[in-house]
Amino acid sequence: MRVRALHDDALIVHRLDAATSGLVLFARGLEMLRRMSLAFEQRMVGKQYVALVQGHMAEAEGEIDLPLGEDAGNRPRQIVDPVRGRRALTRYQVLERLGDGADARTRVALKPVTGRAHQLRVHLLALGHPILGDPLYAPRDSAARFPRMHLHATRIAFIHPRTRVPMQFESRVPF
Repeated sequence: MRVRALHDDALIVHRLDAATSGLVLFARGLEMLRRMSLAFEQRMVGKQYVALVQGHMAEAEGEIDLPLGEDAGNRPRQIVDPVRGRRALTRYQVLERLGDGADARTRVALKPVTGRAHQLRVHLLALGHPILGDPLYAPRDSAARFPRMHLHATRIAFIHPRTRVPMQFESRVPF
C-alpha cells in the first residue's frame, strides 16, 4: 500500500467498495483512528458522492429511507429488507439529466446519512435507477456498455480530531 510506505502508522478510516472511485480517509495512529471512527459514528463527517444512473430520475431532490440487510443467499449483495434490515438514509439531488429514451441517464449528487454496505447502490436500484456499470446491481448490458462503475466519492468534510480545524477534501469526478 502506497500510503503505508509513506506513513507506517496510517490506518484506514473511510473505505470504498472496490468498484467505487474517489476519496478515502486514513488516520495516523490508533488514537486518531478512534477519534475519527467516533466522528463517523456520530455522523459528524460529511460525505458526498456523484453517480451516473440509468434513466431520468423524476424528482429533482429527495430522501431514500429504506432499511438494508444482507441477501443471505447471494452474498455480498444487499437488499431492501423491511423486516430485518437496518435503517439506511440517503439524500440526493439531481445535477443533470442526459440523453433520452433507452440512453436516458441522470447525474446525481448523493449524501449518505447512514453508512450501510452498498447503501447508495441498493437505494438507487430500489428507485429503479441502477448505477451505470455496477457489477452487482446494474443490468448485465450496463456492465458491457460501461466498463467501470459510475460512482465517485467526491467530497469529505470533518473537524480535524487533534487541531479542531474544519477540513474538506474534494476529488474531481472522472465521468
